[in-house]
Amino acid sequence: MSKYDYFVVFAEMRTGSNFLEANLNMNDGVACLGEAFNPHFIGYPNSADVLGVTQGEREADPQMLIDRIKAAPGLNGFRFFNDHDGRVLDIALTDPRCAKIVLTRNPVDSFISWKIAKATGQWKLTNATHAKTETVPFDAAEFEAHLAALQQFQTLILNTLQRSGQTAFHVAYEDLQDVAVMNGLVRWLGVDSEITALNKKLKKQNPMPMANKVANFAQMEQALARLDRFNLSRTPNFEPRRGPMIPTYVAAANSPLLYMPLKSGPNAAVQDWLAALDEVTPADLRTGFGQKTLRDWQRAHVEHRTFTVIRHPVVWAHTAFCDRILATGPGTFAEIRGTLRKIHGVAVPDGGPVPETDVVYDMKAHRLAFLAFLRFLRNNLSAQTAVRTDAAWASQSSLLQGMADFGVADVVAREAGLRGHLAWLAGQIGRTTMPPLPAVTDPHGARLAAIYDDAVEIAAQDAYGRDYDAFGFGPLSRTDA
Repeated sequence: MSKYDYFVVFAEMRTGSNFLEANLNMNDGVACLGEAFNPHFIGYPNSADVLGVTQGEREADPQMLIDRIKAAPGLNGFRFFNDHDGRVLDIALTDPRCAKIVLTRNPVDSFISWKIAKATGQWKLTNATHAKTETVPFDAAEFEAHLAALQQFQTLILNTLQRSGQTAFHVAYEDLQDVAVMNGLVRWLGVDSEITALNKKLKKQNPMPMANKVANFAQMEQALARLDRFNLSRTPNFEPRRGPMIPTYVAAANSPLLYMPLKSGPNAAVQDWLAALDEVTPADLRTGFGQKTLRDWQRAHVEHRTFTVIRHPVVWAHTAFCDRILATGPGTFAEIRGTLRKIHGVAVPDGGPVPETDVVYDMKAHRLAFLAFLRFLRNNLSAQTAVRTDAAWASQSSLLQGMADFGVADVVAREAGLRGHLAWLAGQIGRTTMPPLPAVTDPHGARLAAIYDDAVEIAAQDAYGRDYDAFGFGPLSRTDA
């Protein structure tokens, strides 16, 4: 009899978790129930429920579904990725009656596989004659952000298990082809069952060499050479443990200034100013730092100054809403938009409507949708939703704490007084003049001004009370926008 009540497979997209699940489910008395806590669906993309628990019920009470999984016949479990419902980590990670299986894969392989799947729309393959493939570009900054998220998630798992005296069963992607390992996993789970052959239904996708999958393979090799060496495929956590925001840092082309942007800050305006300071274009600014290259830059610029910019929480949230939820295209969150609409009552249509001119999604509808988004943020920032807390709308105080793990900014500027802060920074590096700051630092400012009222302010204070207290913000005024 198993000493466990249920199990969780900690994995990521394109690590072989579907294949692992298929092999586990070939055993009598074992059932892996898909991505039971994916914030955008329950179990599988077209499922209405898992063990009779709907997505709405799970959203309101994830413990209900865990209890149902524990009570079902046999030993049941689910797959869990780093962007799944964070509340479940608090429940499952610390529960010694929950068996932990940690599945890892070389993150470069999984990243490129994910890019190909996104490009082709083919996430599973059961018939090799229907295989789709495509050569994809490698984006170093995107990969480093992806890697940082993996590091943070796996470090959390590792440290929690260490502190609670638990152990996990570690499986590498390559181990999935070994029947003995699969049977060893089932024995470790305490189930008296074994298989004689692996599941043959799922077929390996994109078996060609990496050079044939990546359009800019030479550039990828150069980008990866900047990373410190560590064992990518066999360890449950990655070294070095870098701050997740370092790849977004921006250095001036010549001047010893480093901008540490927050995701929904006035970044375009600041980068335009930083470029104008050295009479170059924004494309000439230095980006794509890793921990090592950033330290090299710091050593090479002995009198450097670093800065970041915070903005009023209403402006911060509205920027995130307009740029990530309302808009479409690269960098936007279509899946989260659908979940917000379905579960949280944020009535935003697809297609990137422009409320100033749209006859259906007009300014009145925009105000109501933004208010609903602020109510969602109140719950999301309190770990009461399944949707991840993205850096686009996380509290600015928490993001500054994350920055401090690597280094504290010399100046935490406020958008409302940004011109004065930049003048001080310019003086610190010996400048007696500086270029003008762009007149508009919030491209959505006029839209926000048209819908801002007491209800919006109160909802923002409910969501971002920590930032209001930490930075002394009052109600939004003209000087804050």
